[in-house]
Amino acid sequence: MAAGVLGVEGLAGFAARAQAPQPYSINLGGRSLGGAEAPRATSSTESEPETLQFSAKGGIASDYIYRGTTLSDGKPAFGAGFEATYGWLYAGSTVASVKLPTRPNAEIAVSGGVRPTWRNIELDLGIIYFAYPGELPGSPGIDYWETALRAAAPVGDSFRVAAGYAFSPNVSNTGAWSQYAAAGFGFEVPAHVLPKDIGASFTTAAGYSWFGRQSLALGGFELPAYLNWQAGVTFTHKAFNLDIRYYDTNLSKENCFVFTGDPNAMPGGRINPVTNPDGLTSPWCNATVVAKLWFELP
Repeated sequence: MAAGVLGVEGLAGFAARAQAPQPYSINLGGRSLGGAEAPRATSSTESEPETLQFSAKGGIASDYIYRGTTLSDGKPAFGAGFEATYGWLYAGSTVASVKLPTRPNAEIAVSGGVRPTWRNIELDLGIIYFAYPGELPGSPGIDYWETALRAAAPVGDSFRVAAGYAFSPNVSNTGAWSQYAAAGFGFEVPAHVLPKDIGASFTTAAGYSWFGRQSLALGGFELPAYLNWQAGVTFTHKAFNLDIRYYDTNLSKENCFVFTGDPNAMPGGRINPVTNPDGLTSPWCNATVVAKLWFELP
């Protein structure tokens, strides 16, 4: 059986990152159970750089989607975390429920980095480490780290654009490097057309993932490169946020199995003698609509 990034021999994980309810952020394919992937960068004119600040959040999603693929077997997922900031510096940790082939009890992520602002461009340069306690006995382990650079900027009063790039030298301990590039666009509904204390924003983004070769023990072949895209609307009311979003990829059902290692994959697909000799297919990369509800405490 072929083993991909989400297979028993190696899987990508997820975690929620803290997000301030206002202004909205554009998710470029980061971990996003509890909102978008990062809060807005804060300049020294917006808060005292010497002040240590904390935030906490928690959320539930009808499905956990990471760069177009489910990481919860199409089931609901829960997550919670906290973050501390000091001027441009930030550090945080999250825990999230998972339903993945190695059957870890949860994913624990630890992240840190800097969020400076240059003119009106909000930057985020960070690193995050993913750990998966309680995996199946005999599993070689799937812990890994990734570093990413993200930039976002307002365009007028209501529009925002964002772009980002991420790299891992050994994604999910498969031996393959991974690269991801994405860009997005957002529109915030003017407050005067909405009820009091209600916010709404429309955002969309697309990204491209490509990979190196896995270790020889996992087949030695390149993981399938693919596009993913999403679009949706986010509503806010004080500390509470509701997001309704459409996700999709261009992965075939056969390549979806190669990439995810879905343990419930079904036969009947096109056979590839190198990557998928049994012609197994998976729905883990199908188009889906996800509802997410989370709260954020500053």
